[in-house]
Amino acid sequence: MPTSPARTWIRRGLIVLVVLALAAALLWWLGRPKPIAVLTTTVGRGTVEATVANTRAGTVEACQRTRLSTITGGRIAVMAVKEGDRVRKGQLLMQLWNDDQQAEQAFSQAQLETSRRRVTEACTMADQAQRERVRQEGLFKQGFVSEARLDTVRAEADTRAAACATAKADVAQSQARVAVVGTARQRTVLVAPFDGTVAKIVGEVGEYSTPSPPGVPTPPAIDLIDDSCLYVKAPMDEVDAPKISAGQPVRITLDALPGKSFPGKVRRVAPYVTAVEKQARTVEIEVVFDDPKAAGRLLVGYSADVEVILDLRPDVLRVPTAALMQGGKVLVLDGERLVERTVKTGVTNWEHSEITGGLSGGERIVTSLDRAGVKAGAAAVAEAAAPAAK
Repeated sequence: MPTSPARTWIRRGLIVLVVLALAAALLWWLGRPKPIAVLTTTVGRGTVEATVANTRAGTVEACQRTRLSTITGGRIAVMAVKEGDRVRKGQLLMQLWNDDQQAEQAFSQAQLETSRRRVTEACTMADQAQRERVRQEGLFKQGFVSEARLDTVRAEADTRAAACATAKADVAQSQARVAVVGTARQRTVLVAPFDGTVAKIVGEVGEYSTPSPPGVPTPPAIDLIDDSCLYVKAPMDEVDAPKISAGQPVRITLDALPGKSFPGKVRRVAPYVTAVEKQARTVEIEVVFDDPKAAGRLLVGYSADVEVILDLRPDVLRVPTAALMQGGKVLVLDGERLVERTVKTGVTNWEHSEITGGLSGGERIVTSLDRAGVKAGAAAVAEAAAPAAK
């Protein structure tokens, strides 16, 4: 049996050892690596689309738009419309001074009327001469008139018939003259080729209007648009062009209507590549709205963006595309550890990627891959989501 002093030293030693162990444990606890706070998202189901978008802003265009100018130059005598007016097909828009042509047309019409009266006169005489010819031929057969008399009557009938034919030819000639003058007059008149809205007018009454000579572009006298039918023209990268075809669904967004999108379809894909700038080769596509009235009244020239939907996968397992690492890997928060997992992906876009293997619904994957220390094997905890702003 140890003596009482020995036991005291043993107790003191044990106490010192316990204190040292507790101190070591405390130092280890204080110096241990703290778990990294990471943002996570739960693997769930939803829709994933494969899309391509235009490289530069598209434009809202009118199905019909024409920049009208008179065929010949002249002084503007009549401006029948103003900017913003709605017009009907065939309505007079502008007329140049053409009093000389109007006078010539009136003269031609008078000549035509005279020719028609001559036809009435000449053909009436021809009919009468023909009846006399028939009567004289009957009398000749009965021996009442001589052959010389019959020849005279026949010559008279032939002459009158020729005069009738000549008068009819004069009418045709007069009609052609009226048409020629009328056509020349149309060179000084602008009429609406379709129902539409006058977008812009260049020129005022009394000013001289000049048509564009070849190779020298000049502003049109009247810019007419049919804003009842609109579509969007957008440039797509030439790399994406082979994936696009007529009939594919699209989403249309307009800068003038932020936060809204409108469904549509590809109407046409240009059969050639346009090189607008160096190393910028695009293919223009035309898309139409599924419901033209849904966007309300649009203005021609609005900027628009087009997203062509190449593939659509509804109700599939998906993750944010930003959570994918190189090599098709993700970090899964398993308890308080980050575990690296290789996944298989299907359709993908900038927002979401379809998962075809390697993950199950409900697992939590890390989305804050840019934070320091986030790697496989690291201790981590999920960061609480910030409360939504009221």
